[in-house]
Amino acid sequence: MTLHDEVRRRLLDGLAGEGAADARRLDEALRLLAKWRSALVQNTILRRHGTVVMEGPLQGLDYLSRSAEGCHVAKLLGCYEQPLHPFIESAIRAAYPVVLNIGCAEGYYAVGMARRMPATRVEAFDADAQAQRACAALAARNGVADRVQVGARFRPEDFARYAGRKALVLCDTEGAEKDLLDPERAPALTGMDIIVESHDCLIRGLSRLLVERFRASHDVTVVPDDGLRRLRNAPAWFHRLAHLDQLLATWEWRVGPTPWLVMKARQDG
Repeated sequence: MTLHDEVRRRLLDGLAGEGAADARRLDEALRLLAKWRSALVQNTILRRHGTVVMEGPLQGLDYLSRSAEGCHVAKLLGCYEQPLHPFIESAIRAAYPVVLNIGCAEGYYAVGMARRMPATRVEAFDADAQAQRACAALAARNGVADRVQVGARFRPEDFARYAGRKALVLCDTEGAEKDLLDPERAPALTGMDIIVESHDCLIRGLSRLLVERFRASHDVTVVPDDGLRRLRNAPAWFHRLAHLDQLLATWEWRVGPTPWLVMKARQDG
């Protein structure tokens, strides 16, 4: 079954039956069609440009033709999570001896940052075995396999292994950050810098909870996201795409608010 056939089947199934025209079903249909169109744009970009990230802090990363989960096109364009870019650049300049990328998926940040930080060891963790394999393969593809170690699930007690070390925690765990980032369970966190995507869309009030937990030990910056993206060096062919296709190319498939918290450990924390 082709992609088009599969989308058509799911669309017709979703709109069939009683209540077919209610707002919820129409919203789901629109989201499905938007993802389908995004996949077509992705194919165009791969055909014209290949898999190398075009711009942003991870520019030059030889990426993959598809992501383990979520959007892909914005990563290739280099505008993925654009509001976070200044903080990623700052982290790269800080040259941490170790970066803990928890929820690494296929390794966009783990491998991309390892390329930019030649003296840094990146330890990448993901509960999904397929994502682990993809991350290891991406590290080998980009010549950093000797500095990217891939592991499975990371637990709060594992932070103790890094106590007293200058470390960055980069965390995207789809809501599991509520249990993972708890300084009462993991006191070593009070001395680590943390960048975490807070899934308020999944757990109401999660950002406030995390800020409260780390207020005493960290300087906390909340980084909101309005969803807008700007490409600074897009190729001419990109600007010839329909405006809707340009928007879908930068769309990150988010279902609700996912602000980031950038938390810098105080020297006396």
